[in-house]
This record gives sequence, C-alpha cells and structure tokens, in this order.
Amino acid sequence: MVKGVRFIGLRDAGDPACLAARYDREGADEIVVLDVAASRDGRRTFLATIERAAEGLTIPLIAGGGIRALTDARAVVAAGADKVAVNTAAIERPELLGELADAFGVQAVVLAVDVKRRAAGWQVFARGGREPTRLEAVAWASRGVRAGAGEILLTSIDRDGTGEGFDVELTRALVDGVGVPVIASGGARRAEDFVDVLRDGGADAALAASIFHDARVSIAEVKARLARAGVPVRRDP
Repeated sequence: MVKGVRFIGLRDAGDPACLAARYDREGADEIVVLDVAASRDGRRTFLATIERAAEGLTIPLIAGGGIRALTDARAVVAAGADKVAVNTAAIERPELLGELADAFGVQAVVLAVDVKRRAAGWQVFARGGREPTRLEAVAWASRGVRAGAGEILLTSIDRDGTGEGFDVELTRALVDGVGVPVIASGGARRAEDFVDVLRDGGADAALAASIFHDARVSIAEVKARLARAGVPVRRDP
C-alpha cells in the first residue's frame, strides 16, 4: 500500500491485506484496491494482492488498475473483487464499459475519473494522473454512464493527499451531471470533510486513505460525526 500527494511522492503505507482486514473490523463500508501504476507500466492488476485483500472480507471490494479487457476483469473478479474499476482503458476504448456491464452487471462497473481543475472546468487525466486528456470531467463521466458504468470513482488530483478537504464543488458538478452513485476521493483530513462532501457535495460515498493509514481519524469517529449531521451510513459506527 502506498500513499502520496497529488499522485506523486509515493510512500509505503503498509500491507494491503492487513489494512483491508483492519478497516473491515473497524466499520468501513467498502474497500478499494487500485494498482495505481499498472496502466502507466503496461502491466495487469496484481491479482495476488486482490486475493489476499479479499480473503475474509465481509464487505465489498472494488479492485482496479491495468484492466484493459474483459479477460482482465474476469481474473480480478475470480480473485475476489465484487466490482471492477477502469480508467485509462475506458478512455482509450469506452466500449469496454459496456462489455463489463454485460458480463457482470452495471452495479459492478466503476469508472474511475482522475481530475485536475482548469480555468475552463475540470480536465480528465489518464495513466495514474500522469497523462492529460482532452476530456472534460462531467461530460466524460456522463458518457461513461451511457456506455455502461454503474458508479463513478471521482478523484481530485489537486486535493489528493493534501488534507485540504474534498473538492465539494467538483463533486457536486459531477453528481448533478450523472445519474449513478458517485464516490468522492482526495483531500480528507478530518471527519467534518466527510460531512461536507456527502451532504453539500451530494456524493453517495467518500473514500479516504492517508487519514486512516496514519490513524489521524478513525472510521468510528467519521461515522459518529456523520450520524450527528444526519447523514445515513451503511454500517453503524
């Protein structure tokens, strides 16, 4: 497991299987395991890591990174993933989303959208946030949903690892532009940040990494704060 800031300067953050099991025990709703360098390095998802992470989990597992074809996705599901996440391959060939939906159902197809803020809006990036595209985030997410995605994993590269809070404006724009659940990612530092993005940003879920890896805030604390704010949670804190 690695963590960086704005997708660079990655540092070791622990063993993914051990952390997945721990977060399951502590009340997480889902676990997301992404091989962040798979597309950049031209290799397939690390299946052994998915198998180890999935073993014994009582909650859904989203896995992705390097999934370029239906055969790759089948291997990820066989390894224990409940949902598959695709990013670069979908940008290169949007038809992949429909193929995955036909094979696994739209509820199992997650389109990961990595975004940087630009003067004219939000620009989509591929290959682990390293390659800019000509795609605008809301338009691309909408197209992805039409192609077969049943969920959007939205990551603000600008906020990733910064502790500056989720990009609520970006999240709200995407939520209003698509008709499927949106997972907001990037920037969480405190429990209040989750309230902001779930209540004001309209996200259906919020993903965080470093605040839990570094034990700055616990899942129980986050869920207790959400409960006080009237935001429903899947599992009790």
